[in-house]
Order: sequence, then structure tokens, then C-alpha cells
Amino acid sequence: MGSSTGNAAGAAAEFAARFGRPPEVAASAPGRVNLIGEHTDYNDGFVLPFAIGQRTSVLVAARGDPTVRLATTRPDAGEHDTVELTLADLAPGAVAGWAAYPAGVLWALRAAGHRTGGFDLLVDGAVPVGAGLSSSAALETATALALATRWKLDLDRITLAMIARTAETDFVGVPCGIMDQMASLACTAGHALLLDTRTLGTRQLPLDLTGAGLALLVVDTTVRHALGETAYAERLATCRAAAAELGIPALRDLAPSDLPAALELLADPVARRRVRHVVTENARVLDVAQRLDADDLDAIGSTLTASHVSLRHDYEVSCPELDTAVDAALASGALGARMTGGGFGGCAIALVTQNRAAELTAGVNAAFAAAGHRPPRVFPAQPSAGATVQRLTAPGRAEPGPS
Repeated sequence: MGSSTGNAAGAAAEFAARFGRPPEVAASAPGRVNLIGEHTDYNDGFVLPFAIGQRTSVLVAARGDPTVRLATTRPDAGEHDTVELTLADLAPGAVAGWAAYPAGVLWALRAAGHRTGGFDLLVDGAVPVGAGLSSSAALETATALALATRWKLDLDRITLAMIARTAETDFVGVPCGIMDQMASLACTAGHALLLDTRTLGTRQLPLDLTGAGLALLVVDTTVRHALGETAYAERLATCRAAAAELGIPALRDLAPSDLPAALELLADPVARRRVRHVVTENARVLDVAQRLDADDLDAIGSTLTASHVSLRHDYEVSCPELDTAVDAALASGALGARMTGGGFGGCAIALVTQNRAAELTAGVNAAFAAAGHRPPRVFPAQPSAGATVQRLTAPGRAEPGPS
């Protein structure tokens, strides 16, 4: 099987080779880095992600029957790089692995009353899988955008984000908030997205790293995680139980000034730690947002680091490799550093002046070697554009009907 082509022409040629005809629609959606605001989204809180340059493309052409063929260029898919099913086959648990994500989007669209015909679909992805950069949301949102465009479904981007999240939670079975899907669809180049996950209100905040003489480096630890495992679900359940015990709709409703009294009411020390993280993390998001509004990007470093300390000790979702990345980055001159994403592996980020980026990279590599960890992958991230879509060819005369 092929590998990721990394360009639109190559993906279209791969589609034609797989399916014997050209694609009709191509959608592309980015991964994301969460600047700050971890594990707040499923607590109705605030998050501040931005889209990155690595993207996943989905190409689609309609069929005249109810067959759905899903293919991927991912080299790790092996003999499972193509999956075939029918529209009638769609049900949670019916599709496993990478194909569950596009299949889940189709299922979620149909569950919401939107109909398509059968189709061929090719996934061409460059977002690292399992790195905490939201490869799953990139795949889901690109699929949702491609199908909505091909079948002329009148769905705005918030609705598409909700469809994509439903695919992940209800079809794939991975509990998550809506940050990743909203980031993939709503981010704009040169900005971070301040998202209120309760109202889904958004505001674009300037994030001009180059203009400030700064770089944001991503340290991919290459440690991969599965958020469907029990640790994520346990934290979600603990937070919801704590909110219920405190008599509030969600932990978002606790202000920092309410925190001491709230912690006194919680008997479980684990719940107290989880609540403390969520409340203080929401405050950190709003603090960073204010500093971005004031063009005071240099000053956010200590808040990023405080976020990691909280994630490490109160939320307990870090790991030795992430801690090594953060500690080494700070020792090598970073203004601030933190893990990003769900945790238990994946990536850390480090804010550094451009003239010290190479020194930081060398320091992180040396620290990983000294600790006996696998070599990390360090690369810069720039706030990039959200999802895009285009029609490549006009639909054929025999428009396949929905079923």
C-alpha cells in the first residue's frame, strides 16, 4: 500500500489508482496544538488551541449504490488499508481501527437525519497519530466537511463539529470534549482560538510568534496513548461526580475564589485534586487570553509551566517522557513549557526565543538520551488555517440518491 502523499495532486492520483476514477470533493483539516486549557473542555470550560500545519485530507466520490469503500494511505494500516461496508451496516462497534472515524461521521450524519448515497473515500493523513495533536478530529472534520459538501447538506461548522464529536464519542467509543473538532474547523492562520465549550462561542486571538521573536516548539515524545482507556474516562467521571456533589452543573461554574470552600466539601482527596486543576486551568486560559489581547506574548511562559505542574500533580496525566521534555526545555532556556493534549504520552510544547530554539532542541535530545527514552521529534508549530474544502470535478449526470 502507499504512504501519505502529503500533497493534493498525489492524493488525487492515489484515489484514482485505488478506485478507478477521480475524486469529486477534497477536504483538508489540521491537527491542533492546545496552547493552554487541558481537560477543561468536558467540564464546560475554556480552551485556547490553534491549528498546526500538519493536515489530513479526505477525498470523496459518490457511487450509484449503497456501498461505502474507505481507504487510507497510512503505512501502519497494513492489510486493513481498505474497508468495505454498506450503509445498512453502520452501527457502533461494526467498524474498528482507523476506519471507525470516517464511518462514525457517516453514522452520525445519518442519525441526525442527513442522508448520503454510497461513496468511495480516501484518507491521506500527515497529522501524527496518537501524539496528542488531534489526528482523530482532523480525520472526522475533514470527512464531515467532504460529505456535507458533496451532498449539499446545509450545515454550519459548529454543527459539523458536533457531528464529528458524536462520531468519536458514540460510534468510536472515545469520551472527549468538543475542543479538537472546533479547533480543526474554526481556527484561523496567525491566531489562537478562545473557545467557551459551554456556549461554543469563539474569539480569534492574535498569536504572532515570529513578530514577537519567539518560537513554539513541539516535542513529540513518540510515546503513544489510547484515550479510550480507563484513565481518561475515570477523570471525566470524577469531575462530573464532584460537580454533582457540589450542586453545580459543571466545574466551570466554580470561580477561583470559590475553590477553597468547594474543596472543603469534597471528602475524596482525588476529587479535590481534579477539581483544583480544572478551576485553576480555566483561570490560566483566561489569563493567557488577556495577555494575547494585550500583545504580551512573552509573559505567558510562567502560566504554561504552571499548567504542566497542575497536570502532573493534580490531574496526574503526565508521564516520565513528558516531564523530561518540559524539564529539559526549561533548563535550556524556554520561557515556559507544558504537556499538550490528553496526556499519558504524546507531545509537550515549549515557548522560546528564536535565537535559543536550536539550543533547546539539543538540550531536549540530550535529556532523552540520558534518561534512556526513545529519541523525541522536535519541530516548530505556527498557527495555521482551519479546515478547507473544494469540489474537484462536477458530479456525474446520474446523481446517486440518498439511502
